[in-house]
Amino acid sequence: MKIRKMVAVSAAVGVALACVGFGSSAYAEPVSNSYSLVGSDTLQDSANAIINGTNASGGFLRVTSSNTTLGNFDAFGSTAIQAKPGGPFFGRPSGSGAGVTALRASITGATYSGNAAVPAKAITGQVDIARSSSGPGANANTSGLLAYVPYARDAVGFAYKGGNASWATLTAAQLKAIYECTTTEIDGIAVTPRIPQNGSGTRSFFLSAIGVTTLGSCVNDTGNTTPENDATVLGANQIIPFSAANWISQANGVAGLNTTTAAGVAFGSAIAGQAAFTGSAPNLVPNSTYYSDTKFGRDTYLVVEYARINTADPKYDAGLARLVNPTVANSLTSFGTIGTSVGNVKKKFGFLAPSTTTITRAFATL
Repeated sequence: MKIRKMVAVSAAVGVALACVGFGSSAYAEPVSNSYSLVGSDTLQDSANAIINGTNASGGFLRVTSSNTTLGNFDAFGSTAIQAKPGGPFFGRPSGSGAGVTALRASITGATYSGNAAVPAKAITGQVDIARSSSGPGANANTSGLLAYVPYARDAVGFAYKGGNASWATLTAAQLKAIYECTTTEIDGIAVTPRIPQNGSGTRSFFLSAIGVTTLGSCVNDTGNTTPENDATVLGANQIIPFSAANWISQANGVAGLNTTTAAGVAFGSAIAGQAAFTGSAPNLVPNSTYYSDTKFGRDTYLVVEYARINTADPKYDAGLARLVNPTVANSLTSFGTIGTSVGNVKKKFGFLAPSTTTITRAFATL
């Protein structure tokens, strides 16, 4: 399902992907001739627009590296991807955790599987950037070998189907009880909690925010492969964590595929008295107060090997360093808000500027 989002974005803005090969016309994903990105579903649509070309901010913008194109691979789609010309096909990294794992394998030469349908194989040099909707957590280390570079600010709530007016706002305590299965109904209506796939940054962030370490037995897809940010997976009286930025981008029609129009679905706030966004589709606007919340607001990241952006290291890669340098105009991590800029494109996709531009290092060993 998610792969169609990329195809739709390209078609909508009339992008001609020159010098980019395709592994299959059915999936129409590029084989990068410079740098490749994998990982988070939450960041993929804005990155697709920025990398493939977009008019979302009023004028045409496309980020390249020395006039070579980048390859941004969706979190969901075919079981295998080919990231570089002549490179191996390997299991698609679905989610933030999987993207970082693939990046680590690309650096170390360790084998990577991605999913059970694709045999593990060496993917050395195939992944340059991992998209991550969550920070490094316990892996943060001041001497870490990976660099988490802030990309944009997002927030998390939940999508729900059915219920009644009381479902529109559920507190962290209520959500914790629902996901631990000590609460099985809301205002007299039975509720079934859903959870995105293992490796999802939204999954790990949401569970941490509501204080859940062990999911209750009523969560019917524990350890499953349910895609994140897809409201069509919901059945009657079900809820699932959802990125506010993704809801906004889908509802505003810039993501290419809109699951927010599925019958009976709505976005729920996890902060009493605060909506995650204001306005009406296709003109939803992020609520900066909700996004700045210390529990449900979050910075998102592009993750790279630290040595490749460190000018003192023999592995320094000037092209990659520029792509993730927030002080460089229209880099992938920049957030200018004037005219045709990467920041304005990100705003159209429901993101705000990150709370900091400071890099966090992580993973003492890979």
